[in-house]
Amino acid sequence: MHFPETQPRKSLYYSYEVYPYFHSHEDIVADADTVTVVGAGPIGMANALLLAKQGVKVILLSSEQQLSEGSRALVYTKRSMEILQAAGAAKRIMSKALPWTHGNSIYKGQVAFRMASPTNEHDQFAPLNNLQQNWLESFLLDTIKEQDNIEVRWGNKVVAHEQNNDKVTLTVHTPEGEYKHLTHWVVAADGGRSPIRESMKLRMEGASYEGRFVIADIRIKLDYPTERLAFFSPEWNPGNTILMHREPSDIWRFDYQLDPNVSPEDALKPENLHKAVNDQLKMIGQDHLEWEMDWSTVYSARALTLDNYVHNRIMFVGDAAHLLPIFGVRGANTGFQDAQDLSWKLAAVVKGWAPEKLLESYTFDRVGAAREIIAEAGKSTRFMAPPSDGFRLLRNAVLSLSLEHEFVRPLYHWRTSRPHAYTHSPLNSQNDDNAIMNELTENGALIPNVKFADGSFLYDSISGKFSAVVLTQNGQVPAALIAEITALKQQDIPVQVVALAIDGQAVSEADVTLTINSEIAKERFFADAGAVYLVRPGHHINGRWVNYRKNAITETLHQFTHAAEGVAA
Repeated sequence: MHFPETQPRKSLYYSYEVYPYFHSHEDIVADADTVTVVGAGPIGMANALLLAKQGVKVILLSSEQQLSEGSRALVYTKRSMEILQAAGAAKRIMSKALPWTHGNSIYKGQVAFRMASPTNEHDQFAPLNNLQQNWLESFLLDTIKEQDNIEVRWGNKVVAHEQNNDKVTLTVHTPEGEYKHLTHWVVAADGGRSPIRESMKLRMEGASYEGRFVIADIRIKLDYPTERLAFFSPEWNPGNTILMHREPSDIWRFDYQLDPNVSPEDALKPENLHKAVNDQLKMIGQDHLEWEMDWSTVYSARALTLDNYVHNRIMFVGDAAHLLPIFGVRGANTGFQDAQDLSWKLAAVVKGWAPEKLLESYTFDRVGAAREIIAEAGKSTRFMAPPSDGFRLLRNAVLSLSLEHEFVRPLYHWRTSRPHAYTHSPLNSQNDDNAIMNELTENGALIPNVKFADGSFLYDSISGKFSAVVLTQNGQVPAALIAEITALKQQDIPVQVVALAIDGQAVSEADVTLTINSEIAKERFFADAGAVYLVRPGHHINGRWVNYRKNAITETLHQFTHAAEGVAA
């Protein structure tokens, strides 16, 4: 039997609700068109929503009966918000989140480096957005409750599984005992300690780092803007690093590096937490302010990934698939990209217009992304948490020189989480004009978003479907293109024609017409009227043509239905 905590978690700013558990006295057989998602954290919830938007029924299993405790995954990128917009939850999230653009690196009481995340008028969201994980999950859950095709089962812990070629049998423990749940597809979003991954004895590749950090969430009124503050080698914690982030509801998060001689248990003792917080407040001249402790934990930096995310009918996403350092806000933000890529591919298989072989491309695309992140994360992690005296000496030398010499500052490795470009995806068109068009919009990259005169965005019109995005004049698109898209729709492939009318003239044959001026067309797409982009449901470009080529889109989608095998690159 499984007995989750039923006393509401304590918080200074969030009221936890305990949800009734689900139990069945009989084994349950899910419909063939149902996907079971194990884990109701941010990634599991997002995956459920994205699948539901594709018309797939979802059963979402949560081992707990309430939402996560504390801030945890705090910072969400523009890309994550674009994905959550497609899931239907972004408006709720941004009603509470705190957007920001700048980060400050402080050494010996001076700003050694000020990071500015680039923005432009076509951004739908700020580059970075702070929101406690419990609030994020709450908004995702509110969105889930609006869906007719998602069932949430609280207090359901998966303790064992068996799978064959056509189904997975989950053994589920509840407060009333166990039952069997038979399903055709399982998405394992069960976290960094994934019981499903552990039971399958799957090993991760990569590196762990020595540095451990304490997270302390406190309530305090600090008159600072919403910017990341990073303090290197402060007087009270020499050689180590302290991060500060503003959160909603007058909550501030302190992440401070732990001395290697101090155990996590000792670090979390109230007297030691209070001393660390008071020392930091004293250093910034704010020790006269009253504060309260809300939540604390200890984490270590790891950069690990499975080499395969698809194991027959079980697919891994988020921390269950990879463990990434928080520096550069890579953890949950990478998980949302996993969810987006998997959701439309799994939906294609479940709904029958693509073979199971398509799922191999999920591993290819997303393991490639994880490995790219691991390579990047190693650099920033060694800067934030030097693994040796030599690294610490080098870091401090860079910081010291940065105080007076601007040329040193590019040596910092502050690259934050960024969308992976599926440049080498086996799904990209093999018969298009990619080689002769601007590399900024190459196959695998995100199609640029565009803000239109009425305040809407291109991503609002192309999320969740394959989109043939055509730059048009005189209200015309090739008749053969319309015929091709019509034929694909008859095969139940979710595809549409989106006309970007340079002259504002509506295209009657298109599913959507959006007006764009020629300057923005050139600036965002580097193309003239007649150009065609084929875009995946998740905004990534699959093929592009200077001018429409008969049957080119059908040929590209044929690659989807006959997905090439490959190893992540």
